[in-house]
Amino acid sequence: MSEDTHRATAAALLPLVGGAPNVTSVAHCMTRLRLGVRNRSLVRDEELKALPAVMGVVEDGSTYQIVLGPGAVTRVTPAFETLLAQARDASERETGGAETGAAERENAAAESGAAERETAAAEQESAPPTATPLTTATPLTTTQRTSTTRPTTAEHLAAQGAALKARRKARNATPVKLFLRRVANIFVPLIPALIGCGIVAGINGLLTNLGWLPSVVPALTAIASGFMSLIAVFVGYHTAKEFGGTPVLGGAVAAVIVFPGVAHITAFGRHLSPGQGGVLGALAAALLAVQVEKHCRKRIPEALDVLLTPTLTVLVTGLVTLFGLMYVAGEAATAIGAFATWLLAHGGAAAGFLLGGLFLPLVMLGLHQALIPLHATLIQQQGYTVLLPILAMAGAGQVGAALAVYVRLPRNRSVRTTIKSALPAGFLGVGEPLIYGVSLPLGRPFVTACLGGAFGGGFIGLFHQLGDTVGATAIGPSGWALFPLIQGNHGIVTTLVVYATGLAVGYLTGFLATYLFGFSKQMRTDLNTPPQTPERPESPERPESTERPESTETPEAPEPAHTAEAPEAPEAADTATAAPAAPSATTRAPAGT
Repeated sequence: MSEDTHRATAAALLPLVGGAPNVTSVAHCMTRLRLGVRNRSLVRDEELKALPAVMGVVEDGSTYQIVLGPGAVTRVTPAFETLLAQARDASERETGGAETGAAERENAAAESGAAERETAAAEQESAPPTATPLTTATPLTTTQRTSTTRPTTAEHLAAQGAALKARRKARNATPVKLFLRRVANIFVPLIPALIGCGIVAGINGLLTNLGWLPSVVPALTAIASGFMSLIAVFVGYHTAKEFGGTPVLGGAVAAVIVFPGVAHITAFGRHLSPGQGGVLGALAAALLAVQVEKHCRKRIPEALDVLLTPTLTVLVTGLVTLFGLMYVAGEAATAIGAFATWLLAHGGAAAGFLLGGLFLPLVMLGLHQALIPLHATLIQQQGYTVLLPILAMAGAGQVGAALAVYVRLPRNRSVRTTIKSALPAGFLGVGEPLIYGVSLPLGRPFVTACLGGAFGGGFIGLFHQLGDTVGATAIGPSGWALFPLIQGNHGIVTTLVVYATGLAVGYLTGFLATYLFGFSKQMRTDLNTPPQTPERPESPERPESTERPESTETPEAPEPAHTAEAPEAPEAADTATAAPAAPSATTRAPAGT
């Protein structure tokens, strides 16, 4: 069958299983498309069985299996996954567009209201003094005018943050950034194992240094090192899965890299070594395997697909890996490790300052995902990545900035509540609630948060330059959650103290920079305005006979509207009823001060 036929089959299957929202997982075996479904009642069995390409349906535990036959299932599944992804992306865009539109309409309304108020104020200032009676010529003070506008709340900031996030996501949908995102998706499933093995490695190192439980140390070494010795296989498996190939074939070609027998093979005049190329070689080998597999499936008849496609994929990719990719990837991995060591040894403070300060903008641009393979390469080579503790300082600057916002806005309970709820996650390295809920919508605090990260990163980099290396044995955690994974070239106590002090520098710099430079006077006034209804002068109680003469005798009467004494105008007006001359003296005195 042609590719269009397989795509048409996938398109027919999707609505009959309840649509994209009802599908929780997609996989396939030799003959069946295996789906995880959220609501079984939405699946239309009889209509599925009536499709010409479907040979039957089977329900096995938590999966719903559609029998398509050998060859056909391997072609329909990628088309089905593509349609599923497109449907979910369309749904996200609609949601993001609605959020963006709501935020933009809210902002436009706020700007329009501000323009109207400014116009009204200008008209009041330019109007002839005799045209306005004294008792009605006293407009609201600056504080009263601000209180009539809608105050900035946590919900308003969250809407702005969601709009910014949606716009950033749309701008990050370039081919390069989408590729980097998919590369990052390869390593996300590996993070739990990296964390677990990293912590075990840390415990093992502590026991070794203290000389405790020597009989347990070899067992812990095997537990901590077993996964890392085979990480290339897992990378190959998830690479093929992410890019539309058969996962186990990606794992098979990547397994060639860690096979001990490669030591007997010579390439480019040198003997290969097991593990040469590491995760970069596994990534490249699996990507090549996906392309070879797709090429074979387009040209090999379905009857022979189950035999020839896996054979050719493993054979062709395996030979290219042994006689090309392993050597090239090995040289690249060695260069990465050497460059990271040299950079922090010679320019540690400056490099740390730049990396710590630029990490939050890199996250917004989607470029931080390119660092994940570098982290994995350094962990495989050196046992830890020296980059992650420096980058973690960006989260420290973010926390410091949020604390300063909390202190600076004592009357904005909504924003302060959001900060209190998001700070625990921020201390553990989860900074997104603070970024998109507080600092980024406010603008200036995001910049000062980056400054806090820069100084924290510069501090860690300085100690690298002085010879005290601080690294992390796994990727994923940050902030306080990184403490169990910290490791370096000196004692564990020294390494932990350096990392903890770096966090403190990031917190303090982010706080001070935000407290001093994070708000303009107008921002503080607007954000600290509590929601309340202004009290207006009770003009109906004043006789008209008293108002009209005063409007002509005291042409400067509107002036007090812009002074701090304006809220007392109603009381002064009542006095004017008994003594007409008194209001003139009362109103002119503040105007001259």
